[in-house]
Amino acid sequence: MAIGFAEIRFHAVLKKQIMYDMKTKIIILFLFAAFSTLVFTGCSKDAGPAGLDGQNATVYYSDWVTPSAWLGASGDWYFDVKAPDLTTDIVENGVVLAYVWLSGDIYEGTSVRPLPAYAVGANWSFLIHEYESIEFTSDMVSEPATTGNKFRFIAIPGTIPTLKSAKLNNKSAQDFRSMSYKDVCKLLNIPE
Repeated sequence: MAIGFAEIRFHAVLKKQIMYDMKTKIIILFLFAAFSTLVFTGCSKDAGPAGLDGQNATVYYSDWVTPSAWLGASGDWYFDVKAPDLTTDIVENGVVLAYVWLSGDIYEGTSVRPLPAYAVGANWSFLIHEYESIEFTSDMVSEPATTGNKFRFIAIPGTIPTLKSAKLNNKSAQDFRSMSYKDVCKLLNIPE
């Protein structure tokens, strides 16, 4: 039985529609998983070191987050986390630090790495592509694990009372970025 051009074209269009429907379902499933993750995780707002003249120097930090799913493709994986504390003012004038704890790391998962970092055969990083959200990224060839890998951020407002407080000793953004995770947590009174 000979197949005509119109029938081949119909099958190609049908195949394309099925792929589109599958992608839509995957996106909806991911959004549901991301929303569910956000409901059960979030940011904590704790008082940091005392600011100038006794003012509170509030520092924001997230809980450790494990991705429920990664989006992207080989060499370009990512997942987003809702982060209401990453306001325009904090992103533009403050300091945002991000960290990762990776299973399978050469340090047997006992080390928290500041981002960006190279570990487990891939680059790991973060970016803030819109306010109140943070995106964690990896350039692994295969999809990164959704269990055992944990991510977190710390946001330090750029207000004079916070960065100029006596306890912070006029630290710059670069000073914070060069500190170890444990030192940042200790300085800012953040539970590890």
